[in-house]
Amino acid sequence: MFASRWLQAPLYLGLIVAQGIYVWQFMVELWHLIHDVIGGTLPADFKPDAAVMLAVLGLIDVVMISNLLIMVIVGGYETFVSRINLDGHPDEPEWLSHVNANVLKVKLATAIIGISSVHLLQSFIKAASSDQKTLLWQTLIHLAFVASAIGLAVIDRLLTASPAERTSPRPYPHEPVKTPD
Repeated sequence: MFASRWLQAPLYLGLIVAQGIYVWQFMVELWHLIHDVIGGTLPADFKPDAAVMLAVLGLIDVVMISNLLIMVIVGGYETFVSRINLDGHPDEPEWLSHVNANVLKVKLATAIIGISSVHLLQSFIKAASSDQKTLLWQTLIHLAFVASAIGLAVIDRLLTASPAERTSPRPYPHEPVKTPD
């Protein structure tokens, strides 16, 4: 039964392929931005600086989603499949040493808020040509993401404050725990 965790490994490999697709998407969007700025073919319905800002926000969006993928791939694999053993490696992410399912949920929620913020900013920049009802729904959905992240953070804080979560692992698991007399 414990070996069934390896059934998740292909899922993480699929996310690595999706990461490659996002790298490709970033390069395509960057090429379009460079081509449009140099060629003077920016969209006419926006001022040039607003059009560039929208394109850059699109690039930031791709990067943030890519960062989200990295957190899920590395953190999820480390938490649910197998240890990666990067101890002392100069490229080890700082957050990996203390990742668990709750920390991963909070990090993912905050990443989703960041991505939602970029989308909301893009919508507000295009507000003149957007439906007010759509802007309202996007704002409400963003606020739901924020409330969910706050809820997850509070739950994480409550769990780490509980005595069951604060127990330290025994140095020698095969020996019984010694209790003070």
